[in-house]
Amino acid sequence: MPTDVFGVLANPVRRKLLETLRDGPRSTGELAGLFALGRPAVSEHLAVLKSAGLVREEPRGRHRYYHLKPAPLAEVSEWLHPFEHYWKQRLDALADLLDEQRDQQREHEHDESAHDENAHDENAHDENEENET
Repeated sequence: MPTDVFGVLANPVRRKLLETLRDGPRSTGELAGLFALGRPAVSEHLAVLKSAGLVREEPRGRHRYYHLKPAPLAEVSEWLHPFEHYWKQRLDALADLLDEQRDQQREHEHDESAHDENAHDENAHDENEENET
């Protein structure tokens, strides 16, 4: 059973549990309802998260509620920080591309609008000539 934060986060079910707990505490039953897994399997994942210090368990009567404890995630953030410039460069390039495409679309729409106005003016001119004859 992994106990380090990186090993714990390697599992998609545990990541989804953490994402869900961002919105507030949830009971084991609520969390189990999110997955096509049995309640015992979800409870095992919650135990792994608890052993890594990522969640805390709160007994309420016969139910157990889990709360997110995000402090250990700081280790992941610190580790990822030196790599941020790789995806930031890509996101910046994507933003530039989208801006360029938006500008081209606006230019195209402007050209079509000007063309429609010219066609309308020509039709009006033709109608005036017909009326004069």
